Amino acid sequence: QTQLVQSGGGLVQVGGSLRLSCKATGMILSTFTGSTMGWYRLTPGKERELVASRIPGGLTNYADSVKGRFTISKDNNRRTVYLQMDNLQPEDTAVYYCNHHVQSGHDYWGQGTQVTVSS
Repeated sequence: QTQLVQSGGGLVQVGGSLRLSCKATGMILSTFTGSTMGWYRLTPGKERELVASRIPGGLTNYADSVKGRFTISKDNNRRTVYLQMDNLQPEDTAVYYCNHHVQSGHDYWGQGTQVTVSS
């Protein structure tokens, strides 16, 4: 059974950095490498926002609000996707969720991780 297990996050001061991890347990390599990977965030009162994504083949896309500060990457051997977040700002405070959209059309979601940026 495939699950996405997130780690990282927490409380950081303005300008600080955090790295989120998302490990796909029970996912075979071909499914992992063939999926579109994404990081979303949810803030009370706002719509869910796609902050970073990576399609098979390597093309990445970022929300304008995080361009130049966030980086999505992956480690195939570890079946893990990362979100490196630098120069964090109070508006980055949210619950972050990882997502794998696999070729069969199914979506897997992580459990969510709170990121809080204090000023």
